[in-house]
Amino acid sequence: MKKIFRNLGILVVLAGLAFLIYALALNNKTVLSKDGVRIAYSVYGKGEPALVFVHGWCGSRAVWYRQIPYFAKKYKVVALDLAGHGVSGRQRKAYTQEAFGEDVAAVVNAVGADKVILIGHSMSGTIILEANRLIKDKVSGLIAIDTLENFERLPATPEDKIKYIEPLKKDFVKNSAPFMREMFHKNADPRLIEQVVRNVSRSNPEIAINTMEYYFDTPIIPLLADVDVPLWCLNADLWQSYPEINSKYLKSYHLRTMRGVGHFLMVEKPDEFNRQLEDIISQITK
Repeated sequence: MKKIFRNLGILVVLAGLAFLIYALALNNKTVLSKDGVRIAYSVYGKGEPALVFVHGWCGSRAVWYRQIPYFAKKYKVVALDLAGHGVSGRQRKAYTQEAFGEDVAAVVNAVGADKVILIGHSMSGTIILEANRLIKDKVSGLIAIDTLENFERLPATPEDKIKYIEPLKKDFVKNSAPFMREMFHKNADPRLIEQVVRNVSRSNPEIAINTMEYYFDTPIIPLLADVDVPLWCLNADLWQSYPEINSKYLKSYHLRTMRGVGHFLMVEKPDEFNRQLEDIISQITK
């Protein structure tokens, strides 16, 4: 069950904060989601399909700071802050996966892209599935980053929800730190690990817990009924993926694994990650 918690990914990085400041100063746009919450996003580059990068739990678009300049040379690149994250609005009462999917759909519609590939890390593997239901006529492919290892894993059992959520309600900062450290490969930069731990401590505990509760209650398999494009998972080898299970539910499912990295593979080995992601995009668009 720790894999489920890990899939909520605290997506922050050492240099990412600098990128976020840059993005907010020079390239910050907003759009209202379906429920009226204002969603912040940035757009870089030109070309189709547009690549839409979606962060995970307690993160922001800043996590993609090593991907945006790389892919903006060839594609239109869109990165957003989900509601309750980054500089997006925080007045939502229920931070459901469906509502986050509406955030992504609102941004895609705002940028006017006719063809998009949705790229979601961690918790956002489910979010891009939700968004796909809403804008499937525009979606050319789905890429889940270190998530969706086993389509049967969610929803979580009541016992597991109590086990993992109740400690966060008692002491969010203290009890989230051990889980964050488990997300990394043994050779990961200690500075990166501690930066992640520090950043989760700055998150709004009420929003974070609310988000986690709804995430744990969201089944994956029903969302697959609307997937008629390739779904690729680019996962780390720190935890096991189950392609034999996933392939039973979706014929267009594909798995690629990066070795020697943890959950934050896009910042632990960004050059290799970018090459792998670029090749997957080429597989989708060929």
